[in-house]
Amino acid sequence: MSVTLILNGKGRDIISLSPEHTIAEAARMLAERRIGAVLVTGGDGAIAGILSERDVVRALATSGAGGLEHPISHHMTAKVETARESDTIPAIMEKMTTGKFRHMPVVESGRIVGIVSIGDVVKYRLAEMEAETQAMREYITA
Repeated sequence: MSVTLILNGKGRDIISLSPEHTIAEAARMLAERRIGAVLVTGGDGAIAGILSERDVVRALATSGAGGLEHPISHHMTAKVETARESDTIPAIMEKMTTGKFRHMPVVESGRIVGIVSIGDVVKYRLAEMEAETQAMREYITA
């Protein structure tokens, strides 16, 4: 099972903000959209970073309420790991676990085509395991 299957199932919507937006604006977007991270893109559409709920909490912890008025660029994660559509689910699970992050943009030919979360990955991995279990049951009872 590959990242393509996840994106085909969940959709390819990309939510992004520019680095100049404030932490408060990003937090509002995260809450309204019920998502855990937002991509930060430059004027050319390239990935400049990613801002997660954890980054928002860290901004508040280090700067207090005033941190909400800081630009995203001050608190975002600038080094963003990406996936390709052909990557396997076990491969991206390993990347996410090793890197301790929960959201991964999917890039093809230099273009952002979607984003997957650890929740998406777990959901599809569980579905894959259930299908394997069902196939084994059918094989044994046949």
